[in-house]
Amino acid sequence: MKKLILITLCLFVSIPLWAKDITGIWQTFDEKTNKPKSDVMITIKDGILYGQIVALYNPDPNYNPLCKECEGSLHNKPIIGLTIINGLTKKKDIWVKDDGILDPESGKKYDVKLWEEDGKLQVRGYIGFFFRTQTWVRKR
Repeated sequence: MKKLILITLCLFVSIPLWAKDITGIWQTFDEKTNKPKSDVMITIKDGILYGQIVALYNPDPNYNPLCKECEGSLHNKPIIGLTIINGLTKKKDIWVKDDGILDPESGKKYDVKLWEEDGKLQVRGYIGFFFRTQTWVRKR
């Protein structure tokens, strides 16, 4: 009986280790040119997922435009350092939140679903029934 309890306990303790860890730096791509656009660092704090732009791909190393279209406290904030994914919670293997992702080019927020598939991050933004999915590639 003790062995069965011990085996069951070990099984439940190890289950989180099976879950895919999506934290790290992910490369985004321009949808028109398919060239790298930015690097986003995904972090999880207290079970809540966040994503922050940590680099932009531009020949000018000092390139860091402002979020001119953003509203409120994000208006005119530098794009590098901007939190664009905010407050997602996990439901099964998918991270979700209404108004959980920000497009810094338009300043608009979208409902979002995020999951890993075949080693790549699928990022789906929604407006009502319409959606667009981007594929991000892990850098580290």
